Amino acid sequence: MTERNEQTTTLNTLIATLIDSINGYEDAAANSEGGKFQEVFRSRASERQQVVEDLRAEVRRLGGNPEDDGSFMGKTHQRFLDLKATITGRDDQAIINEVERGEDYLKEKFETALNSHELTGDSRAVVEKAYQSVRAGHDQMSQLKHSLDASA
Repeated sequence: MTERNEQTTTLNTLIATLIDSINGYEDAAANSEGGKFQEVFRSRASERQQVVEDLRAEVRRLGGNPEDDGSFMGKTHQRFLDLKATITGRDDQAIINEVERGEDYLKEKFETALNSHELTGDSRAVVEKAYQSVRAGHDQMSQLKHSLDASA
């Protein structure tokens, strides 16, 4: 039973972090200048929502209650970004820099979970599949950031 509890806890932590990611992408889409990157952000948010649903299904399969809210740190970070945006303004470069920073954090969370011994069997397979989405999003935002840096 302890193994299931540990897996459920790990899965719920990943779910909360993914919800933060979804919220971040939706915020980025809403604040992107002239809509240049809105579709990219919305597409990532939608993909992340599906990943969350997959992880929630695994938590339910294990007999747990899936997380339905983001993390406290994610909410705190969002409030900080809102304040920062009010003071300094937002442009696509700043938005992509923040999104990429969030992707670094998310990727690290998934790598930590996969490198731990808490996930086994089906739970590990679900997280490995989810990690593919996380890695693709990370790589895409990193490429966007570096292409904007190069053209600046």
